Amino acid sequence: MTNLSEIKAFSKPLIANLNKLGINTVQALLLHLPLRYIDETHVTSVRDLRLGEPSQVEGEIVHAEVTYKPRKALIARLEDTSGQLTLRFLHFYPSQIATLKVGAKLRVYGEVRSGFFGYEMVHPTCKTVGEKTTVAETLTPVYPTVAGLTQASLRKAIAIALAQNVLNETLPAYAYQQAQLENFSFLSFSQSLKSLHNPPPDADLQGLENKTTPEWQRLAFDELLAQQLSMRKHYARRRSVNAPQFKPSKQLVSALLKSLPFALTQAQQKVALEIERDLTQLHPMQRLLQGDVGSGKTIVACMAALQSIESGWQVALMAPTEILAEQHFRKMQSWLTRLKIQIAWLTGSQSKKDRDTAMQSIADGSAQLVIGTHALFQEAVQFKKLGLAIIDEQHRFGVQQRLALRQKGQPEPHQLMMTATPIPRTLSMSYYADLNVSVIDELPPGRTPIVTKLVSDGRRDEILQRVREACMQGNQAYWVCPLIEESEALQLATANDTYALMQNEFPELQVGLVHGRMKPAEKQAVMAAFSAGDLQLLVATTVIEVGVDVPNASLMVIEHAERMGLSQLHQLRGRVGRGAAKSTCILLYQNKLSETARARLKVIYESNDGFAIAQADLNLRGPGEFLGVRQSGVPMLKIADLNRDGDLLIVAKTLAEKLLKEYPAEVEEHLDRWMGSAGELVKV
Repeated sequence: MTNLSEIKAFSKPLIANLNKLGINTVQALLLHLPLRYIDETHVTSVRDLRLGEPSQVEGEIVHAEVTYKPRKALIARLEDTSGQLTLRFLHFYPSQIATLKVGAKLRVYGEVRSGFFGYEMVHPTCKTVGEKTTVAETLTPVYPTVAGLTQASLRKAIAIALAQNVLNETLPAYAYQQAQLENFSFLSFSQSLKSLHNPPPDADLQGLENKTTPEWQRLAFDELLAQQLSMRKHYARRRSVNAPQFKPSKQLVSALLKSLPFALTQAQQKVALEIERDLTQLHPMQRLLQGDVGSGKTIVACMAALQSIESGWQVALMAPTEILAEQHFRKMQSWLTRLKIQIAWLTGSQSKKDRDTAMQSIADGSAQLVIGTHALFQEAVQFKKLGLAIIDEQHRFGVQQRLALRQKGQPEPHQLMMTATPIPRTLSMSYYADLNVSVIDELPPGRTPIVTKLVSDGRRDEILQRVREACMQGNQAYWVCPLIEESEALQLATANDTYALMQNEFPELQVGLVHGRMKPAEKQAVMAAFSAGDLQLLVATTVIEVGVDVPNASLMVIEHAERMGLSQLHQLRGRVGRGAAKSTCILLYQNKLSETARARLKVIYESNDGFAIAQADLNLRGPGEFLGVRQSGVPMLKIADLNRDGDLLIVAKTLAEKLLKEYPAEVEEHLDRWMGSAGELVKV
């Protein structure tokens, strides 16, 4: 890797600005690719301009003035031999007034609009024309940038970087031959990069901006391959580490299954067997257990915990919220107390006495199963013999948090991660490629399908009557709001206001309120009352999105559903339909929906399939929704797109294993180009 400071033509201020963009090396600068392109390769006469098209016009300023009505603006008229074009600037500087003086010869570029005096451009780019001025020979790239770093400076810096002769092929010809066998006709890395920074005038402009040209495909393939290689390296490294080796359970799991009032589904049995086999290995299990809302992941996790406990090791179960952690605690208690399993409870809201007692039982090993929140990975918590860490809703925890829990055991404990957000196939193949994945793809029998209804906020009175009827018939209901308190930026219904309104609207009902800012003891008391049936209606924020299991709740109303992501809506909807009663989820939306919001609500209305919904969410919102990426530490793809480049991903995945075995030196060079030190961050 060549550092920017090694290039003599790069000044310290330029390097500082490039660093702000995350660019520290020449290679990273070369991979800083354009957002879009401007066609300045030819000049269009005024009479040949077309409405709505970006164009370049050259002429002389024949009029310029600052007007003040209806608002302050700088207006100029540019004339060529065929006519006049109005230039309008609503925001301008004294230097622009000087540039646009009468008699100045300029070349302007912008989108052609219809104005009061005919065609006009608003805020076009302007260049003074001299005798030696020529038209551009290539399309002009427009890059992502920061304040203080102009497009001209960036283009010049990239031109210097292109001359550094660092565009060598990093992988053997075999890799690209295999890709060509799959009907991908790749250009060389050097040719692709040079062409993207300086496309010829006849280049496919739409294809360039949609990233579908052969140049983009080549770089997308290289990036996906780097990701696959990095993930496979981590997978291999983990298999070289020692872990506790558990024998299959002969007593506890069998006793648990006999005590349950239900039988496992075939999908649960299959997944449980996969996990059991993992736990008998000498290397740490890293398995992601995914299953739709209500598919029965918790009992499978409990079986894994019992296999660990029967082998003499402790188990930690960590959940992202106290509501969910307590739900797990109560459920595990109901299943395991009769098996004489000692369970400890550890959260940040405990009294010092209870906390000290729990920590002592964890340290001396008398607590066989420990359930809690983030408190579990604090430094003061010491396990005597941690063999298995179970992490629920894993995408809500950062990489460092998950690692901290893993480091509580010696040798390294096995790790089982669970998520109720189904992972689309392409995401599973890319960002989760270093994990083993198990899927529970069927729901327990007896679950009634949830009916989803889309209702305009204008019909609120009808919905209130629906809530009243459901509760008076002996069922329970949720009313979900997106904010706790009023926000000037987002005028959305608030939980506090809605709670007050519901109390007035339903004096005959017991109404509860739960949100994230309440004290844990208050939240627990409200949820316990709702679970026990003492409350008929629960007003809540999205804090109830995961883990809340009240079979008698058969109706949910979600305010401002258009503001939420698909996976979140699906998770919330899964809080009803957990009993035998027919269940309904009503999505209340504001009128004047955007196209994106309309598309999102259409998907959730038409489907109860978590995987189909997750794929649609990936299409609409990108992978961050699934990865918890703001805290995950996983390098995001900058060029490749999982929806667009799924075929390339399959080829990259197929190649990665062979390249690691037969071309280790080339692999390291490729990873260095694409990830640098970031390649070391891909740990889940």
